[in-house]
Amino acid sequence: MTCRSLPLVFKRGFAQQSTIESSVLIKKNFGARQLILNRPRRLNAIDMEMVDIIYPNLRAWEASEQAKIVFLKGTGRALCAGGDVKDVVNSLKDPAKHRDLEHQIDTEYDMLHFMGTMKTPYIAVMDGITMGAGGGFCSFAPFRIATENTQFAMPENAIGLFCDVGASFFLSRLDGHLGAYMGATSRIVKGEDALFAGLATHFVPSSRLEALEARLAELDHATHDMVHRAIEEFEVERDHTPGMYTLQGKDRKRMDECFKHEKMEDVMDALKEDGSQFSKDTMDAILKRSPTSVKITHEHIRKGSRLSLKECLQMEHRLWQTVPFSHDFIEGVTSHVVNKTQPKWNPSRLEDLDLEQDIRVRYFHANVKRRLHFTHTDDFHLLPFRRYALPSEKEILEVKKVHRTVADTVAWFEKDRNGKFGVRQKVEDVLERKSS
Repeated sequence: MTCRSLPLVFKRGFAQQSTIESSVLIKKNFGARQLILNRPRRLNAIDMEMVDIIYPNLRAWEASEQAKIVFLKGTGRALCAGGDVKDVVNSLKDPAKHRDLEHQIDTEYDMLHFMGTMKTPYIAVMDGITMGAGGGFCSFAPFRIATENTQFAMPENAIGLFCDVGASFFLSRLDGHLGAYMGATSRIVKGEDALFAGLATHFVPSSRLEALEARLAELDHATHDMVHRAIEEFEVERDHTPGMYTLQGKDRKRMDECFKHEKMEDVMDALKEDGSQFSKDTMDAILKRSPTSVKITHEHIRKGSRLSLKECLQMEHRLWQTVPFSHDFIEGVTSHVVNKTQPKWNPSRLEDLDLEQDIRVRYFHANVKRRLHFTHTDDFHLLPFRRYALPSEKEILEVKKVHRTVADTVAWFEKDRNGKFGVRQKVEDVLERKSS
């Protein structure tokens, strides 16, 4: 896991890249436009200089009739491992830099909303490490392509922040309580798991990506459905044998049973009572995280499930005006990233934090000065193009009411999803779990 997985870093006057290749490459191929994150030695970690390249281009392409498709991808072994948290901490410590940091957060959250509401088809290629801000840049795209190299995670709790960049929206929309589990544990989801979890819409072998990009560039009038059908041509075949699928069966059922609780103390009690190796490993992971961060993340994922995209981003924007100034964020970054030591959280235990007073009143209902303004006015509660992904548990259970047998339900979804890989595996897993 990388600890550079948090929001973008603002660096006015940053000159390091001026004598070398740009930190974001812009490429055009017929109607296709590509944003290529180009800091491979830093795992394409985002700073404000990069945002100042990405966002104006996105806005220009959205307004252009010549730009038919937008790609986001990275060089090296990552799409994006996040942002540079050391610079964020330095900005927090220097009052003279607070305004720059405020500009950074305001711009980032407007851009995330813009990415989610673009009319131009937007494709995020998660070929490698995709964490923190990288996850946010992908999770609102209509097309989120996973490969055998994908490693997706939201590890902010490990350094005393909270799962941000829209995680309150996209983690809370995952099946059951999978999002709460991922947020609390910083679980890394690899390969096909990203497709089964709903983090990705398509699974394409990395060896086919270049040909896929060429095919998409040929589309003269690229509607979202046309883009989807083109990507399907390059997806793995229906009979593809997946790697180890870990988010299913009994462990997946344990996630829902244990993480359904409002309070993290009750989640931990449920894990302890379960007593399985999965539950023990989950408890160990949570206990290494900042208790404050774990509770804030759990609360905002639960709240986010009832909010729209705009409302989720506004909630996180408010949290960014309080959480980073608390003890644990500076302690977490200084210990993990700078000194390579174990942080000393304060408070050090989940039970030392009262959910109402210490979390809701102090962070969620704090008086803050800034309000978030959006370039686009569109809003939604569910991703508009979720039909391109595998069916959700809710969809599967609804169809099962009509098509009584598992086989008939599988057949219905395989026809509906055009023989998409993963349909059979997911439908069978959901129905088996729900019937046991």
